[in-house]
Amino acid sequence: MTVTPRISINDGNLVVHGKTILTGVPDNIVLTPGSCVGLVAGSFIGATASDSKSLHVFPMGVLEGLRFMCCFRFKLWWMTQRMGACGKDVPLETQFMLVESKEEDDPNAPVIYTVFLPLLEGQFRAVLQGNDKNEIEICLESGDNAVETDRGLYLIYMHAGTNPFEVINQAIKALEKHMQTFLHREKKKLPSFLDWFGWCTWDAFYTDVTAEGVEQGLKSLSEGGTPPRFLIIDDGWQQIESKPKDSDCVVQEGAQFASMLTGIKENAKFQRNGQNNEQFSGLKHVVDEAKLHHNVKNVYVWHALAGYWGGVKPAAAGMEHYDTALAYPVQSPGVMGNQPDIVMDSLSVHGLGLVHPKKVFNFYNELHAYLASSGVDGVKVDVQNIIETLGAGHGGRVSLTRSYVQALEASIARNFRDNGCIACMCHNTDGIYSTKQTAVVRASDDFYPRDPASHTIHISSVAYNTLFLGEFMHPDWDMFHSLHPAEEYHAAARAIGGCAIYVSDKPGNHNFELLKKLVLPDGSVLRAQLPGRPTRDCLFADPARDGISLLKIWNMNKCSGVVGVFNCQGAGWCKITKKTRIHDASPGTLSGSVCAGDVDSITQVAGADWNGETVVYAYRSGEVIWLPQGASVPVTLKVLEYELFHFCPVKEITTNISFAPIGLLDMFNSGGAVEQFEVQMTSGKKPELFDGEVSSELTTSLSNNRSPTATITLKVRGCGLFGAYSSQRPLKCTVGNADTDFNYELATGLVTLTLPVPPEEMYRWPIEIQV
Repeated sequence: MTVTPRISINDGNLVVHGKTILTGVPDNIVLTPGSCVGLVAGSFIGATASDSKSLHVFPMGVLEGLRFMCCFRFKLWWMTQRMGACGKDVPLETQFMLVESKEEDDPNAPVIYTVFLPLLEGQFRAVLQGNDKNEIEICLESGDNAVETDRGLYLIYMHAGTNPFEVINQAIKALEKHMQTFLHREKKKLPSFLDWFGWCTWDAFYTDVTAEGVEQGLKSLSEGGTPPRFLIIDDGWQQIESKPKDSDCVVQEGAQFASMLTGIKENAKFQRNGQNNEQFSGLKHVVDEAKLHHNVKNVYVWHALAGYWGGVKPAAAGMEHYDTALAYPVQSPGVMGNQPDIVMDSLSVHGLGLVHPKKVFNFYNELHAYLASSGVDGVKVDVQNIIETLGAGHGGRVSLTRSYVQALEASIARNFRDNGCIACMCHNTDGIYSTKQTAVVRASDDFYPRDPASHTIHISSVAYNTLFLGEFMHPDWDMFHSLHPAEEYHAAARAIGGCAIYVSDKPGNHNFELLKKLVLPDGSVLRAQLPGRPTRDCLFADPARDGISLLKIWNMNKCSGVVGVFNCQGAGWCKITKKTRIHDASPGTLSGSVCAGDVDSITQVAGADWNGETVVYAYRSGEVIWLPQGASVPVTLKVLEYELFHFCPVKEITTNISFAPIGLLDMFNSGGAVEQFEVQMTSGKKPELFDGEVSSELTTSLSNNRSPTATITLKVRGCGLFGAYSSQRPLKCTVGNADTDFNYELATGLVTLTLPVPPEEMYRWPIEIQV
């Protein structure tokens, strides 16, 4: 349950539910209860200044001795996590912060979780940062020197309670009501591609992608038994003009980022037979081939929010009506204080072709209409945060970003009926608090196949970023390689992340044994129900840096919960070198434990009469473990190792008979296969009496000659080895109304049977088990 927050400033202290969070709160900090603007709970923090400026830094108070976790932008495009216990640990560009407070002298007192959310107010954007005095500061900026203010009353929203996931969820929903500029994830239409396996061209070809390469990639994966039903044609398909390198220019590396878009159609590489016939869409031919010959259901293509990395070429033939003008990016002090970006070095020299905000809907609409006419179903819209740097002369960063996001969403709604959009390189609150429609967001920096430092931090960053981003949009964990030293690690994380599952393998470079643990023969995947997030006991640990903590990520399936455990130690973003680096080349083997309570929402599928008992299926070890309420299972992992624990609530049918479906034992997300579970008692049947023989601690023995007490009916997707727990050996099992053989392990209660390949897509096998 969430405690109704009591938030106040008393004698210079910011007090939340009787616990002091900040001390030394200055007199110019203003607290406004949420009730003043029609909210049930929560409070806003504002600040006033003596003069008007386009950039203010307001100290908010001192934070000391309380653990926190925050998400901050370590570079212009992306967030990652940071943990700490005092104000100076709060990084620049912090956009989300969760603080833990508890009674030191009363271990039974509930822990209070307080979330701090920096907001947009008018034309201004707020973020948090710390200083050497342990003060937390509000950095407020417009991004346009002509846009000034001397105050903001709704700069930070605070919400508190005893369940951190509910606190965050309720806080974002309260802001949705207050700001009315965005919608919560639950109100958005999820694109259908999320439930199908995909292939992206990026790491396979980079910008050298061709029509022939697309055909090769689809054919290669399909022939191996894991057919992609979702395709992203990434950067490399558009008409662009690159500026020649200037030998006197200080910027050489990265100059490709100054390339500008010169047309909305595909380039010569995608023209059929290489002939650039204006009347014939080579892109349409590629899309048609993918859909007709490879049964691809959704084709998305890449473009930048500004059109291309360097924007749209001013006065390019056929594009004059977009009123494009060269603009030169100016980054905020917070971004400059973290990690500089080579893209910005290039654009600051060459400039970016910015479509006028009043014409940007026309640009998107004409681009998307052409794509839709070619059979394209959606777009991956990248490089989004560049727009925040171009606000001068356009009313500031918030106004310009919102103009672009609203135009983009309007065009997508008009041209792509399935809400076909993946937002990428977009981790700024300017955009996040302006999205009313976009439902999928890339949740961390890229998968970098050749960077050993990136793999552990990729998994942990997505998990922690999702605490914040997952309230607005569904997290996308990015592509990965199925043939790679960290292949299983990435695959397992995506299997329980609730995300789309897609690879970027080069044609012919695949691990089909791995892929078949993710992808069913029809090309669908067993996607978990929610955005995967760290378990409660991991929220303030640092599983990337502290050398002692494992990362645990929880999620739900329709009839069970799952916890993925990962050893992510050894690498992270370094504020000294300002890059992601390995800080421990040989991280140790770590141990921890998991329990049913790690799955925060497990009671929602367990039923009102659940007694707390679960059966746990450990995917890698294959163990089936019965757990009484409150018990835990140990886990030990080396770096880049993982284990997936499926927690299956036990249904007590009678005193002697209990049952729990597990799922497809060979699939990473085993429990994702179980779509429905019901128990039907045999009419007028009295419960069988226990005959006194105890077979194991998991099972008891009733006569095999007994008549059925109940029939368990299941609906299960997929094929292969299906498993369930039963305290009694079943009397009979049927699959699709046909009797089927089964095995029963008396020691563990594991029932297994084999499901054939389904007769049609997304088929749900009807299974009946009599006990």
